[in-house]
Amino acid sequence: MKLVITGVTIADPNSPFNQNTCDVRVAQGKLIAIGESLSPEDGETVFDGTGCYLSPGFFDLNCAIGDPGFETREDIESAAAAAQAGGFTGIAVLPHTDPVVHSKAEVAYILNRSRETLVDIHPIGAISKDLDGKTLAELYDMQQAGAVAFSDGNKPVADDGFMSRALQYAKGMNALLMVYPENGSIAGKAQVNESRNSVLLGMKGVPALAEQMQISRDLFLSAYHDAPIHISTISTAGAVALIKRAKREGAKVTCDVAAHHLVFTEELLNDFDSNYKVKPPLRGKNDVKALIAGLKDGTIDAISTQHRPHEIEHKAVEFEIAAYGILGLQTALPMLVKAGLNAQQIADKLSIAPRKVLNLVVPVIEVGAEANFTLYDLKTSWLYDEASNKSKSKNSPLINQQLSGKVKLVYNNNKLETYG
Repeated sequence: MKLVITGVTIADPNSPFNQNTCDVRVAQGKLIAIGESLSPEDGETVFDGTGCYLSPGFFDLNCAIGDPGFETREDIESAAAAAQAGGFTGIAVLPHTDPVVHSKAEVAYILNRSRETLVDIHPIGAISKDLDGKTLAELYDMQQAGAVAFSDGNKPVADDGFMSRALQYAKGMNALLMVYPENGSIAGKAQVNESRNSVLLGMKGVPALAEQMQISRDLFLSAYHDAPIHISTISTAGAVALIKRAKREGAKVTCDVAAHHLVFTEELLNDFDSNYKVKPPLRGKNDVKALIAGLKDGTIDAISTQHRPHEIEHKAVEFEIAAYGILGLQTALPMLVKAGLNAQQIADKLSIAPRKVLNLVVPVIEVGAEANFTLYDLKTSWLYDEASNKSKSKNSPLINQQLSGKVKLVYNNNKLETYG
């Protein structure tokens, strides 16, 4: 396949062409020329990139799919379709499937099923067997089979001793644990943020303290074992402050924030729309400001989608019994545009940093490199509806809305997909 993209602005801090407006030529899966006014060649597809940005392909390090076991929510093919439509050329998928990804067999299954996709799909293995938080899963075997990290998904590791042993074991094999920050005994069964708004709603709230206590514990254990740890989907101003201080003191900690937590706030729950029911819950405006500030000052390493597909019967019910989660793969870019991030920040937090967290190869826009990139426009408006939604599920409050920030093209594994 031969392709030339004309008049595009490079957004890649690692590229010698960063912030330059260039033409980019691709052939046989490689970037073979970057410069001004490249003349089209015979048999070459020409794509006008005027007004668009070209970044290394987006990467999501917190994505749930249903395969194996819950394919009615999302299978590997639909996850790949939704991912590439959202600009993602790589995703790391969480282990809470059926069976749980807690042995090399499940890791091999995901890798084999996704071998031909444009999107690189990386399995994350479970920390504990069956996500029970008590018995260590087959971490070494899964790592050898291709697992890129280990997590119990949205289930916090409650047992302090087990978490300590898991960190010690992971350190010995140079593996990363990714943990969900919630102290369950403090959070209880509450489903919304603890605030004045939760009182008005008549619902028990999850205090920010529940997140911050769990992060404090994990930071202490990480420091004790001198082992790296990744805190997934932080949501509070207090969490930003804790991690900022820990990094300043030399802690081996990274963290991410979900794109929707940079835009949505708890006031959106006033109509009890279950599509806004997420975990951690939507927080207050001051938390959102702190999260955005934490991204910009480097405290928060990466942005994730926290893509959580669900069948309609798990969402079209009363708020109290609805499942947690929102679709995120196709709407991450519009969320970041709405949050006020520019192309350089998007490239850093959505393309480069997530791969660094997982110690994966970071694509670079330079001559001779493997072609792995996303072309997108920050201003173009598009309708996110059932026709454009590539997921098997529909649990997004953004369905039937006009969104700003459109992916035009993705390229990876010598495969091209365009979206107009």
